[in-house]
Amino acid sequence: MIFSKSLRPAVAAVPAIISALAPKDLNISDPVSIKVVAKTIAADTMSYYSGTPEKFVDLPEPHYWWQAGALMGSMLDYSHYTGDKSYDPLIARALLDQVGPDFDYMLPSHFGQEGNDDQAFWGFAVVSAAERNFPQPDDKVPAWLDLGQNIWNSLASRWNTTACGGGLLWQIFASNPNGLDYRNTVSNGGFFQISARLGRMTGNKTYTEWADKIWDWTEAVGLIDEFGNVFDGAHSRKNCTDTNPVTFSYSAAIYLYGAAVMADVTGDKKWVQRAEKVLDASRSFFSPFENATSIMYEHACEQVNSCNADMRSFKAYFSRFAYAASVFVPSLKPTIEELWFTSAKAASKACSGGANGTQCGQKWYVGGFDGRTGLGEEMCALETIQGLLASSAAKPLKGSDVKTVRTFSGQSQSEKKQQSAATKRGRFEVKRV
Repeated sequence: MIFSKSLRPAVAAVPAIISALAPKDLNISDPVSIKVVAKTIAADTMSYYSGTPEKFVDLPEPHYWWQAGALMGSMLDYSHYTGDKSYDPLIARALLDQVGPDFDYMLPSHFGQEGNDDQAFWGFAVVSAAERNFPQPDDKVPAWLDLGQNIWNSLASRWNTTACGGGLLWQIFASNPNGLDYRNTVSNGGFFQISARLGRMTGNKTYTEWADKIWDWTEAVGLIDEFGNVFDGAHSRKNCTDTNPVTFSYSAAIYLYGAAVMADVTGDKKWVQRAEKVLDASRSFFSPFENATSIMYEHACEQVNSCNADMRSFKAYFSRFAYAASVFVPSLKPTIEELWFTSAKAASKACSGGANGTQCGQKWYVGGFDGRTGLGEEMCALETIQGLLASSAAKPLKGSDVKTVRTFSGQSQSEKKQQSAATKRGRFEVKRV
């Protein structure tokens, strides 16, 4: 079903202090309801992260390092869409602690598990911080935009033409040998999207030219087909002729948002058409049963209970980037209303488990909490619900509007002095690990 325009979240006055609300009571037409439900889910989401505004801490097993970057991306969205800035110092601390010795999110302590897609997910968060003038309190570390450009340079340096006519490999280091023979769409899509967003933010055509190149390469090797399906990857040893036909929701969304940004940058209708095609193909991630119309699910694994910890978070990025794409390509909005608004209501009903009756489940199509919860489930619900506010939030900044902000919103003069002293003591100084 397609929701009427009257159900779009409208701008409304919101209390300065947002109280919690049971997610199952969500009213998707009321921005205050959306914000208070998001607050509840954000608290449950962050209960899986033990870091503080003073220290980054890796997520507990079985979560990999990349998902911490993905989590910070979700919380950046939470801050931006709801206006609740209470997590901002913690987010900044996490992003600053992980910059690495060359300020490009290549950390020796994580080389054993860092692939090109892992670096890209930290890149998504850093670029979002730049696009929103998110506070960066440490003058010993480059600005968010500079960090994003460093990540881009690192990714570009690994464009590999030894097979398949180009592309990024999944992995970077020999410690992950299986991924050194595989060119996956998440790595290449991440590079594509970051290129498009940096191109829009800076006006530098080198980035947009690379975005064109990466999309064309992805199509040429058959990892995006004529219908807009985004497949998982292919092997170098087969010269990328053995397309892995598995599709995941987040792979599609990464390319979807990049295409939408390119539509905004270039004004070329081909990018609108590409975004529309990918979104239309993404209908395969909805309606698992006739009585669960327009409800999102991860079709590669969810119904057969084979989603690993990574896969259980994929719907979060699917929602994040789909909502963001609709801001730049208005023709996507009817599909967002049809599919994501319905899924947001289903997700809210799934967030009714645990002792507090707010833990989020995995299978939104069962009509309630399915008994399986975790960080991934919380992030999926959070992004799908808070994204309802995307159309009324400020657009990503670009050009001279992008600035470096050193203080957090609402800080008193005494707090600013404490922050300055903390920086001098090394509290916000990057840890070279």
